[in-house]
Amino acid sequence: MNLQHSIHIHARAVFYPLLLTLLIGCGGEQQSAATQSTAPSNQTIYEWKMVTSWPKNLPALGTSPEYFADIVEKMSNGRMQIRVYGANELVGGLEVFDAVSQGVAEIGHTGAYYWQGKIPGTPFFSSIPFGMTSYEQDAWLRFGGGNELWREIYAPFNLIPVRGGNSGVQMFGWFNKEINSLDDLQGLKMRIPSLGGEVFRRAGGVPVTMQVSEVFTALQTGALDATEFVSPYNDLAAGYHTVADYYYYPGWHEPGSTLETIFNKSAFEALPEDLQEILMAGTEVMNQLLLDELTAKNNEALRVLVEDYDVQLRKLPDDVLLELRRISDDVVLELARTDETTARIYESWKSFKDGVMNYNRIAEEALIEARRLPDK
Repeated sequence: MNLQHSIHIHARAVFYPLLLTLLIGCGGEQQSAATQSTAPSNQTIYEWKMVTSWPKNLPALGTSPEYFADIVEKMSNGRMQIRVYGANELVGGLEVFDAVSQGVAEIGHTGAYYWQGKIPGTPFFSSIPFGMTSYEQDAWLRFGGGNELWREIYAPFNLIPVRGGNSGVQMFGWFNKEINSLDDLQGLKMRIPSLGGEVFRRAGGVPVTMQVSEVFTALQTGALDATEFVSPYNDLAAGYHTVADYYYYPGWHEPGSTLETIFNKSAFEALPEDLQEILMAGTEVMNQLLLDELTAKNNEALRVLVEDYDVQLRKLPDDVLLELRRISDDVVLELARTDETTARIYESWKSFKDGVMNYNRIAEEALIEARRLPDK
């Protein structure tokens, strides 16, 4: 039985009852402490390392890998034990891909767009400016051919990629000056990665790629004028409101960023089949958990930022958004022309996006508009 077929059988027959049991048994709460092994003494215990691109205790992004490790240990009856390392504990946050590829760690939790320099098409498996939302992106990966293309481009690096969470629509970020026009972006130094960074550069800004753990100090010292990160729940925990005054939306650069769980392919395929399926099921639980937590917590965190800390919440002017969208279209088309493989990824992504947007005009978009109609 091959891995793909096995996963599909598991998803239909095992995953959903298992998920319900997990949510009831774990109370839906994240647990960082590993449980004591209950594996029978005659069975092999696998002790694996998981490296991430996030600070260890960062809400959602940093704590979800701990939750993943905990439920995998429970589901495997102690046979699979995973120790989670935050950014810079074992390797740097931007070294996760290489570390897992080379076997320094067996699992990584990170973002695919960080590896665009190695594989041009990786942003499609994370987030594209003005692209798909979280559930649209998830649907493309699972049912639109995205997963197959993702595994194809990671295979030469001895890696198996799986979705491992989604941020939902992000905030554009934190600024130390107001943005009233495109002129205000000129020369602005902003931490913003991947394609969003290239769009920002063409709009006149200065994009900076920097791992999360370094951003606060860079803003504090003036090495950065602005930064994007995630959304209010994470941003409040990171403390950016203490070093920047203005908080801008919408997050056009990351409308639904998929996080990735990557496995060392050799180590994964050497596991017994049941442990392979347990790991895959664990990533699916983490994928939904992370988005659910952010969705549940963002509004209260935003209220705290605005009401308790007097953060200046601002919407980007329409003319700025329109120009950023125009530039984004150019950047994505140029990326699609990089090589034949990236072109195939783009065509799959674009075809799915067009179709799901067509339906959403009479579904989510129409409902949101209806909810905003004034009472008579």
